[in-house]
Amino acid sequence: MTLRTTAPRTSRRTLLAGGIALASTAALSSCGVGGSSSSDDQNSITLLVEAGGHSQLVPIAEQFEEDTGVSVSFVELPYDGLYNRLSSELTGDAVSFDVAALDAVWLPAFHSALTPLDELFTEEVKSDLFPALVEEAAVDGRFVGMPAWTNSEILYYRTDLFEDPAHQADFLAEYGYDLAPPTTWQEYYDAAAFFHSTGDGSLYGADVKGAVETEWLTTLAQTGEETMVVDDDGNVSLGNDNSIAALDFYTSLLPFAPSGAAQLDWAGTQNLFNQGQLALMRFWAHAYRQVPEDAPVAGKVGVATTIGGEAGPAGVPGAWYLSIAEASPKQERALEFVQYAFDHNELSIDADLGLAARVSVLEANQDVDGFENYGPLIETLNAPATSPRPALREWQQIVDNVLIPMLQKSVEPGADNPALLADARSRIENLVA
Repeated sequence: MTLRTTAPRTSRRTLLAGGIALASTAALSSCGVGGSSSSDDQNSITLLVEAGGHSQLVPIAEQFEEDTGVSVSFVELPYDGLYNRLSSELTGDAVSFDVAALDAVWLPAFHSALTPLDELFTEEVKSDLFPALVEEAAVDGRFVGMPAWTNSEILYYRTDLFEDPAHQADFLAEYGYDLAPPTTWQEYYDAAAFFHSTGDGSLYGADVKGAVETEWLTTLAQTGEETMVVDDDGNVSLGNDNSIAALDFYTSLLPFAPSGAAQLDWAGTQNLFNQGQLALMRFWAHAYRQVPEDAPVAGKVGVATTIGGEAGPAGVPGAWYLSIAEASPKQERALEFVQYAFDHNELSIDADLGLAARVSVLEANQDVDGFENYGPLIETLNAPATSPRPALREWQQIVDNVLIPMLQKSVEPGADNPALLADARSRIENLVA
């Protein structure tokens, strides 16, 4: 896709340091990082969870204990610590937990040590989940995780800027169409260029994240690319027309973005937007409910379905799954909890992240005040081009060693995007050979 260019490349300024951390609530019965699963106590289970998502499961665990008499003890770890704990225990002879909340990209790495959940995935259950989540939950022909909550990038915009009559008149005069939340790459580019040019140096049109890969993967999905980087047979799509178009659009926004794009991550972007320094942002849906009441943008945040390329809008799901350790001696209780968590998924929506996994839960609340992000999330996850990340054991290695370094190089002056993609393709082929 060829974009109109309407503004010269400008010097990029220093981005704000820091970010807004996700809060977590106290555990019901915290085991700390040394919790263990007692084989002779069938009236309790231990649940391993990442700190940011802990609060999503607390109300479910509380109600589960009240209804069944089975207590849930949480072991709460940071993201990297959780992966390391899972890797150590699921590849060993014993586990200290019964159920774990797993990032979608971890399921392929650990699936052989997880209890099959096929009996839980009835047609009724599958019909109440987004297609991409059903696809992710199955590894090598068996379901190994039940979605607990899902996420996706949606569009964030400043309502005070977009609804300003002066901005509307000036935009119409310059671009020939009405100013509105963008739906396409071109409209996003135009709006970013426009607001960057109207600012006094403290407002950027949009951001460019070089330190994370998911936003570029979302852009790739919007081209209609059917192979999300690499398929199950090791065929790598990087270097084709779609991947070049996605990277070219991604980096075309640099003239309107803060400096330091190579190091900009999710937390940094969230902080920039909340401080009023971005007119537009593509970000995970949960951030809508995390705008501080005293933030400069409080009460001025609009949300919409993510933008689209040639294939229309598309996202990459950010789902977490409840999985059962096959080595746990409490299979029946663990299965009971996983089923209960699905049946009572609505209990999670008032937690810190304010997310759910079931389509019916999101749809039932999309018109409730404070949940305006649900409609765009539903539309994005239901978009035909929305695609999950590859179900590969090597995926995290591909992200850390290839994709993020490629993106960090692409945001530097003079970057050769086709050459970067060709080099990335070669590196990935070596990893999955």
